[in-house]
Amino acid sequence: MTSKFKLNDEESRAFRDAVAGAKPLPFKPSHHAPKPKPSARFARAAAAEVLVESLTGMPDPDEPLLGEGLYYSRPGVQQGVLRKLRRGQFSVGDVLDLHGMRSEDARQALAEFLHEVRGQRMRCVRIIHGKGYRSGPRGPVLKQKLNGWLRQRDEVLAFCSARPVDGGTGAVYVLLSSR
Repeated sequence: MTSKFKLNDEESRAFRDAVAGAKPLPFKPSHHAPKPKPSARFARAAAAEVLVESLTGMPDPDEPLLGEGLYYSRPGVQQGVLRKLRRGQFSVGDVLDLHGMRSEDARQALAEFLHEVRGQRMRCVRIIHGKGYRSGPRGPVLKQKLNGWLRQRDEVLAFCSARPVDGGTGAVYVLLSSR
């Protein structure tokens, strides 16, 4: 490998004279603290969930757990449509936020919201139910109830958890029938 800069004899002599009395520094190995072990992003929450589950018994397999996504589609809904819904590629017409509501209030708000958006011929909406972090050992209450309520509604063709930018497992995209 050749250098772009070549020293002439005079420059080389000046450099050697300048460093003539230099002595190498003694080698000291560095004592850095070891790198922390990588940990999963939600490892603590998952460990706490396992602990709670072990103390309260096994959850109902149909109930979504903290951090678990929701997914449902009626028979006959095309896979391509479902893929678009999961990717958040439908234009969301309106949003309903159920955070902090009591179950009965949330159910009433959902019914009114779906009636209103159907009247406006909206095809896709987003419903925010929250992730249930403050629900304690019983898990995400509104998420579980919304999962059942939406399955019972005739106008709901499909729903799935939203993309992280739209609320992730704390929200759902809902695809509505056009009738």
